[in-house]
Amino acid sequence: MASKDGQAEPAELDEIDRRIIAELTRDGRMSVTQVAENVHISRAHAYSRIARLTGDGVLTRFTALVDPIKAGLKSSAYVTLKLKQDSWRELRDQLGAIPEVHHIALVGGDFDVILLVRAVDNIDLRRVIFDQLQSMPGVLDTQTFLVFEDVDTR
Repeated sequence: MASKDGQAEPAELDEIDRRIIAELTRDGRMSVTQVAENVHISRAHAYSRIARLTGDGVLTRFTALVDPIKAGLKSSAYVTLKLKQDSWRELRDQLGAIPEVHHIALVGGDFDVILLVRAVDNIDLRRVIFDQLQSMPGVLDTQTFLVFEDVDTR
């Protein structure tokens, strides 16, 4: 649902909704029956809540959490970008098309965008940063922060 200014309106969530979200965040493959048992509601109630949360856009997709090292992505970095004014909309789709870019965030502060880049090794990471990111029209500057260890809190 969007407001008059085009921004998404937050959904009204109660404690049961939040507990369902927590269960599915922990394990997106959890069955509706298991969600219902863990949240202490009926299966039908859990099913209707999950359907509503999905329909309202609160739950947008179900995905697997991958260990990057075991998946062969041994080199990771957060890369910040400073952009030419008004280039974000054009660059957003280009950045999303780079397979090594795993997360994109438009932010406020000393830089405009922060990316999580995962590559098979440092040579591949260098290629993505120097050959792809820095060569994009609209990218004025990059800064790279190597990731030494990942801790996922979900």
